[in-house]
Amino acid sequence: MTGIIDAVVIGRNEGDRLLACLASLMGQVRRLVYVDSGSTDGSVAAAQAAGAQVIALDMRQPFTAARARNAGLMALAADPPQFVQLIDGDCQLDCGWITAARQAFDDHPAAVVVCGRRAERFPEASVYNAMADREWNTPVGLATACGGDALMRYDAVMAVGGYRDDLIAGEEPELCLRLRRAGGTVWRIDAPMTLHDAALLRFGQWWRRTVRSGHAFAEGAALHGAGPERHWVAEHRRALLWGVAGPLAVVAAGLVHPLGWALVLAYPAQVIRLAQREGWSWAVLIVVGRFAEARGALGYHLNRLLGRRRGLIEYK
Repeated sequence: MTGIIDAVVIGRNEGDRLLACLASLMGQVRRLVYVDSGSTDGSVAAAQAAGAQVIALDMRQPFTAARARNAGLMALAADPPQFVQLIDGDCQLDCGWITAARQAFDDHPAAVVVCGRRAERFPEASVYNAMADREWNTPVGLATACGGDALMRYDAVMAVGGYRDDLIAGEEPELCLRLRRAGGTVWRIDAPMTLHDAALLRFGQWWRRTVRSGHAFAEGAALHGAGPERHWVAEHRRALLWGVAGPLAVVAAGLVHPLGWALVLAYPAQVIRLAQREGWSWAVLIVVGRFAEARGALGYHLNRLLGRRRGLIEYK
């Protein structure tokens, strides 16, 4: 089985984007599994026509991307590959990616995950798409985590139990943390990997996506923040500092003395500081985004206190 690569694609109502995704994988992998989560646009029939093995999730159970990925991984278990390419249905695989990633595994024998450059297909369509494109451009080299697209050693992923089904966000960094604790390494290489279509065209979409990030920070810190990696502790604290503690401090200071309201100037000052690096639009959205992250974090903590689990936070 040495060198065999299979692929797991997940999606819902991705339409033409799914067809492009499946076409980009043809001829590059041995077997193609598509896990559908309740599509109503003909995605199941289209994937079957494209030659993919289709798994339709039981939508009576709470859906997460992690659960969908695990379903795809389990479908490969009877005849397991050495590597599995995980990819979202709104992404298209670069034709040179598999070769580049295999070389990276040869260069780094301890590697269990290799990822490359995920780029937005239409970064010029909106400032939100442009921000996502910048977000995907992570540093090259030894990494702590990957995103939704990556080539992984199948046995290593299954040995740690795969993804956590119950995570509604942040499932890849959490999996990578467990893989690293098991002795594996994660590498980001300087090679194009996928084209992604976030389709972030409205402020509300970006806000919900950022709320989801805040939820992921809070849950990740609750799960693994006490470990030596301090998983997402800094990101969680940053969200609560700027999105909760900061506003409360402004109000408290203003009620004590009128000059206390001047503390609110810390926010435009932060915008000015960040704008010197990346521009005004990016800086404003980063600062505003702290409030969205805080909302997601507070929502997680409230649900945890009440013994509830939040459903998926969707932005498309």
